[in-house]
Amino acid sequence: MRCDLIIRDATVFDGTGKPRFQADIGVTGDRIVAVGDLSASTADREVIATGKAIAPGFIDAHTHDDRAVLCGPACMLCKMSQGVTTVVVGNCGISLSPVRMKSRPVPPLDLLGDESWFAFDSFGEYADRLARDPSPVNTYALIGHMSLRVEAMNGDTQRAATDKEAEHMRQRLAAALAEGASGFSTGLYYPPNGMAPTQEVIAVAEALRKAGGIYVTHMRDEANDVMLSIEETLKIGRDTGSPVVISHHKCAMPENFGRSAETLPAIDRASLRQKVDFDVYPYPAGSTVLMPFRLRPDVKVQLTWSVPHPEMAGKMLSDIARGWNTSEKDAAERLLPAGAIYFQMEEDDVQKIMAHRLSMIGSDGLPHDSYPHPRLWGTFPRVLGHYARDLGLFSLETAVHKMTGHTAEVFGMTDRGVIKAGACADLVLFDPATVKDASTYDAPTKVSEGIVETWVNGRSTYAYGKGATAERAGRLVTRNK
Repeated sequence: MRCDLIIRDATVFDGTGKPRFQADIGVTGDRIVAVGDLSASTADREVIATGKAIAPGFIDAHTHDDRAVLCGPACMLCKMSQGVTTVVVGNCGISLSPVRMKSRPVPPLDLLGDESWFAFDSFGEYADRLARDPSPVNTYALIGHMSLRVEAMNGDTQRAATDKEAEHMRQRLAAALAEGASGFSTGLYYPPNGMAPTQEVIAVAEALRKAGGIYVTHMRDEANDVMLSIEETLKIGRDTGSPVVISHHKCAMPENFGRSAETLPAIDRASLRQKVDFDVYPYPAGSTVLMPFRLRPDVKVQLTWSVPHPEMAGKMLSDIARGWNTSEKDAAERLLPAGAIYFQMEEDDVQKIMAHRLSMIGSDGLPHDSYPHPRLWGTFPRVLGHYARDLGLFSLETAVHKMTGHTAEVFGMTDRGVIKAGACADLVLFDPATVKDASTYDAPTKVSEGIVETWVNGRSTYAYGKGATAERAGRLVTRNK
C-alpha cells in the first residue's frame, strides 16, 4: 500500500479513552486508511514519531471564532498551535449570522467585531463564505439567540419577545439549521438576552426538534442561582427534545466556591433522564465584555481591550482607577466599550468540574481581544501538561478523550474525534513529556510547547518552530452528517 502520509512508531491515543498503543498511521487524501504495522507500506511523506504521541485533532467545544475562521491561517494560529482542528462557533447566544447590522452591535455581540462583520443575512451566506474562502480548521456552527433577538425585536431587547417575534426567531433558526447550522445557543446571563423568559427560549428552540439540533447555553446565572439555572437549562432541553450542553460550567463568586459539590451531582442525576454534558476551560478566571454594573471589590479585573483607551489593555482595573484618581466603576464606564478578565472562580472547583465524566474542554477564547485571556493560546496543552501529566488529575488517555472522542460524540461530529481506519485525518502530534502552555495573564499570546504538528483533513496546517502553513483544509461540519 502507498499512502500520502505515514506517521511511524507513534504512541497512539485514539480518542476513545482506551489505553495508548504503538502503531503507524497511514493517511491518503483526507482519511486515515490504516492503523497498525505499516512497515511494508510507503508514502510520499513519512514522519518518524518515536517517543511522540499522536491523537485525533483537538475539538474546541466552546469558541467565539465565528469571525476568525474567515480570516485565514494567521488568525487561527492560536488554535492550530494547540493541536486544535475543529472549533464550535456561535456560543453564548452570539453568532455572526443570520443578522445584518447597520451600527455597532450591543455588548457582548461586539466581541466578534463592529457592524461591518455582521453582514450575513442567512446562515447559508456564512456557509457559502466558508466554502468559497475555507478556514484552516473545521467549523461547527451554532446560531445565537442574541443575534436572532436583536434582529427580530429591532434592538428593543429589554423585554420579553412577543409571540410574533419569537415565531420569527424560530423560523430564522429553522432556516439556518436547514442550511448547515447544527444547534442553538443562548447567553441568558447577558442584558440582550436577560429579559427572555424560559418560555420564549423554548418557543424559539422548538426548531431544534425537527432538525435534531443541540441546545448550548451560557446559563442565566453561574453564581448564587446556579442550581436554578441548571434546572431551567434541563427544562428547555426536555421541552424541546434536545440534547443539552452547559457552557463553561463554573461556580462563580467567592460565596459560591465549593458548590460544584451540589452542581455536579445534580447534572449527574439529570443525565440518567436526558442527554446533558458541559464544557469547561482550565483556568480560575473568565473573560467577557466589561460590565461596570457587575463589578465587585472582591473580584479582581484585568482589562483586555478598550475602544476609547486601547493603551490600557492588559492593565488591572484597580491600577487604571488609581491612575485616574477615580472609582473602579467610574473608570470602567470611561473604558467602554471594553473587555475584561474576571478572577471569579476557585481552582478546586475548576479541577472537580474538569475531572467529571461529562466534561469536555473548551477554550472560550476571544480572538479579537488585544490582550486576551491566556486560554486563547494555551487551553489544550495546559490540560495535557499541567493537569494530566503534572498534577495527575486524570490520565492522558482521559484528557485526550475529553478533547476529542467525547466532544465529537456530544456534538454529533461523524468520523471525527477518533483514530481509526476511515476516520477523517484530523491529527495532532505532540510530545507527552514536554507539552505545556506558555501563555500567561502577563504574556497571553505565547505559543505552547510540545505540539509538534497539526493536520486538518490530511493536510499539515501547523508545525512547531515554523508556524501556520498556507493550507486552508477546513470544512463546515454539520451535526450527524
